[in-house]
Amino acid sequence: MQLILWIVPLLAIGGCSAGPQNVLLLLADDAGFESGAYLNKFCQTPNLDALAKRGLLFNNAFTSVSSCSPSRSQLLTGEASHSSGMYGLHQGVHNFNVLPETGSLPNLLRDQSGGRILSGIIGKKHVGAASNFRFDFEQTEEQHSINQIGRNITRMKEYARQFLKQAKDEQKPFFLLVGFHDPHRCGHITPQFGEFCERWGSGEGGMGSIPDWKPIYYDWRNLEVPAWLPDTDVVRQELAAQYMTISRLDQGVGVMLRELEAAGLSDDTLVIYTSDNGPPFPGGRTNLYEHGIRSPLIISSPKKEDRRHETSAAMVSLLDIYPTVLDALQIPKPNDTKIAGKSILPVLKEEPSIKESDSVFGSHNYHEVTMAYPMRMVRNRRYKLIHNINYWADFPIDQDFYTSPTFQQILNATIHKQPLPWYRSLLQYYQRPEWELYDIKADPLERSNLAEKDKFSGTLKQLKQQLFDWQVATKDPWRCAPHAVLQEQGVFKDQPVCLTLGHEALNRPRRKILSQYEEYVVLS
Repeated sequence: MQLILWIVPLLAIGGCSAGPQNVLLLLADDAGFESGAYLNKFCQTPNLDALAKRGLLFNNAFTSVSSCSPSRSQLLTGEASHSSGMYGLHQGVHNFNVLPETGSLPNLLRDQSGGRILSGIIGKKHVGAASNFRFDFEQTEEQHSINQIGRNITRMKEYARQFLKQAKDEQKPFFLLVGFHDPHRCGHITPQFGEFCERWGSGEGGMGSIPDWKPIYYDWRNLEVPAWLPDTDVVRQELAAQYMTISRLDQGVGVMLRELEAAGLSDDTLVIYTSDNGPPFPGGRTNLYEHGIRSPLIISSPKKEDRRHETSAAMVSLLDIYPTVLDALQIPKPNDTKIAGKSILPVLKEEPSIKESDSVFGSHNYHEVTMAYPMRMVRNRRYKLIHNINYWADFPIDQDFYTSPTFQQILNATIHKQPLPWYRSLLQYYQRPEWELYDIKADPLERSNLAEKDKFSGTLKQLKQQLFDWQVATKDPWRCAPHAVLQEQGVFKDQPVCLTLGHEALNRPRRKILSQYEEYVVLS
């Protein structure tokens, strides 16, 4: 029976549409909607635009977590960060890894296919432990400098060529993840390369050159600032640098697609483009606000009957990528309630009916190890509910965002009591209530919190229950926090309970606002 099952995959390389599809996952690093396909009229992305024309573009795709390693883990495990154990960044002092028993796509594909599916990763990996994510072919920051393997699209092309040749020579269906490091910031580590490493490899003096990249330069004076960012020249200059880096990402996408075509494998390969989380600006990465979690998602199918040059309003999560890859490769999804996503492939054939209750969920715990600010979220087509579990603390700021010109401008304007054209204050950004409820249709910038308004008490109650049910199903260790303790062992093993900490009986004093900024070193 096993032999008969695997005759079909071997034929897939030769173009048999009945067999599994190969999967090429192109992953950006901190990218939002900076592309023509998503109606950005300034940022030039001809390769992404072309991919969208021959694929399906999703307007309601969301990451479940707004942090690099946890997001990459969700793609490869199908589990929310609180389930997998990838609570924050993997590298260095942060040292987060998935739980030992957590499975992943490369391991599952190898085990379930008996080694007949080839898995590979080129570029940024940023997950661990190594035994939990063992690809058959690996060229990542674990073997190279991150810029050389994540931004040097010529070097990445050469490794992609090697992988595709191996897949073709061995007649194996494949899953290949290409993790670009663009447009991630780098100014806090290597400022000589620019805030987004836009000068690195550009051909400018002392910067080296990348043969496959023709940089696109932007005059910041001509750019418009999106409504969610401070409307300042500093932000415009940052956007110009970010857009220049996006040109390297976009041309890298084009390089990979041409390699796929040259290998004769494009007619059997499902191509997915997305990003791990939102851009590194205020309200973006590390936040569960819209620009932290809304994700670009383009899926191009080789099947002629599938949709192309269309948009979809389907509500999808990056947690759905895991079952989508398994579906394309005809591997059954594990029977585990922690893997809550579902395959997106049916949407490529037919647009699902729209229901107001269509929902996605979010779970963010850390980013850097010092940033203990767990948040949970449920978002449907109209409302979003955010639970700030550690709401007694100020919202933390990560290192590369802290040193960015945009945040420094916000910080210095606040310290020196200068006006700033931004719809939030730094105090509002730091100090958040336990519950935030927004009407996304009426208030896309999430300015008016409805959580304490009587008119929306029913909506608040319903969304709280929906969020809690998801936390229970996905075994969230934080599901009782912050006002109770989860007990699920001993006498509570069969019926876990949340036992109160008595917070409701305490007269908690209002927290004192720090005003002595002179105690700290302020960067000008």
